[in-house]
Amino acid sequence: MEPGSGSRQAGPAAKPVVAAVLPAGGSGERLGGATPKQFCTVHGRPLVSYTVRAMERISWISDIIVVVSPENIETMKTITQKYGHKKVTVVKGGITRHRSIFNGLKVFAENEFSSCLLQKPEVVVIHDAVRPFVEEDILLEVVMAAKEYGAAGAIRPLVSTVIASSADGCLDHSLERARYRASEMPQAFLFGIIYQAYQQCTDHDLDYGTECLHLALKYCKIKAKLIEGTADLWKVTYKRDLYAAESIIKDNLSQQICVITDVKEDVVQVGFLLHESLKSQIKVEVISISLFENDSHLQNMFSGQCYNFIYIHDKQSAFQETQLLVDMLEKSNIPLLYPVVLISVHLNSSENVSCSIEMEELTRIKKFAREVKKKNIWVYGLVIHYKDHLPLQEVVNSAAALTMAVIKDRNPELIGQLLVA
Repeated sequence: MEPGSGSRQAGPAAKPVVAAVLPAGGSGERLGGATPKQFCTVHGRPLVSYTVRAMERISWISDIIVVVSPENIETMKTITQKYGHKKVTVVKGGITRHRSIFNGLKVFAENEFSSCLLQKPEVVVIHDAVRPFVEEDILLEVVMAAKEYGAAGAIRPLVSTVIASSADGCLDHSLERARYRASEMPQAFLFGIIYQAYQQCTDHDLDYGTECLHLALKYCKIKAKLIEGTADLWKVTYKRDLYAAESIIKDNLSQQICVITDVKEDVVQVGFLLHESLKSQIKVEVISISLFENDSHLQNMFSGQCYNFIYIHDKQSAFQETQLLVDMLEKSNIPLLYPVVLISVHLNSSENVSCSIEMEELTRIKKFAREVKKKNIWVYGLVIHYKDHLPLQEVVNSAAALTMAVIKDRNPELIGQLLVA
């Protein structure tokens, strides 16, 4: 399952034209450090790219406007090009959040903000660039509510009680938590309503306001429909949130594995036993093929959302086969978005593990792994070493445990290393 992907629906029934505006102009002061949070990397990829991808994969969103501060325009354009984002227009932001969002909306209405006006949407989604785990279901829900009510937004229950202090720093009063909700993203609006609200906005609201739903109410008398959101709508604000985001992405990338074996009987058997050992922990698909034959089933796997592959063989050297798999993965564009784990498993029945793979071959594998790491493909080695007196299932169980550790940890420092089961 792709990170940020949930249950897919066909899109709005009446298919309104929908666009998204992602304000990404924050300085990241609360995060600490010199890099704004939207450009901080998670698994080597900027956070904003994850959020763009979450929007871009939804077929009924036609355009994505990313609004950044003037000094980060080229950075954002580079990210767009590097990660193959196709629907993105980068726009210069203002000095505040509301001014940046207004600039994003102007791309659809004012020539000075775009050399070529984009198609004016019926509904516009506004979503923070640092909320990368938004799902299609909640986006669809707020879009359809906005189409009906004029405006809609996701909400969540308050975690803590809100209190007000008096001038002397003492408790003045508290709010009844059950009556209030936290306003979250995404929010959606009929374009004409939110654009009119921003056009009428006072400088004070533009400079000090933060709530888009309030603008629709204040200037257009539109009461937004509030939609109960899910727990994954949280915003990356502090450094600890980056670690949490990395953990979530790792977990999402570890949901599925494709086991590829050659057609030899003992190798096929190991593939079956590995499937039996892994199936309670992860979705597993096993394919037995000759890699040098054009196999449509394997091509389909490479066109899906699997980010973990195991190739099992009993050859002294499977360098050519591993290279072929890397080439196929690269052509599939899967590694463009997330790091792909490829584990080359050598089935060995000799008495001496160290003699089964020559040192020259190990050095070659390490060098190759370092090179393909640049393509976002992480290659690891694993030897399944078994003897007649050891039950094969026991050894395969050990290999399965190592496999799951590699997939879940996704440690770049272990790339090119040879593990032994």
